[in-house]
Amino acid sequence: MGIELVPLCTMRVQLKPPIEVGTGPAGTRVVIENESVKFDGDRFSGEMVGASGDWLLVGPEGTGTIDVRATLRTHDGAFVFTQYHGRLDASDGMDLPKTLYVTPRFETGDQRYAWLNRIQAVGKGVVHEDLTLDFEWYELR
Repeated sequence: MGIELVPLCTMRVQLKPPIEVGTGPAGTRVVIENESVKFDGDRFSGEMVGASGDWLLVGPEGTGTIDVRATLRTHDGAFVFTQYHGRLDASDGMDLPKTLYVTPRFETGDQRYAWLNRIQAVGKGVVHEDLTLDFEWYELR
């Protein structure tokens, strides 16, 4: 039994400059707001609506823990809440480009996209020096 990766979408995120909250008991907190999000796939495409961002926590050894929440609107008007966690390696600092890995989950009441409620997705992205983030997301089967 193997894992199948079914393409879900590609995504382009424009990030705002990070806000470094500082080092607390769990590590260094960095808040990164998303300025815009556009995603495109055969089954899932649209854009972000409302506010969204990453409440990134970088531990003392350099493990970055990603914590993102966003509301998406599909090309045909469905609203989908998306939350994903993941990791990035910041052991060599936070200089860009930086690769990250995420596990998106979805919630929607729109029956056209109810299938999203039942899947687990995975993704890989690269944050570039111009603060764009390019993602590839896949449904796990």
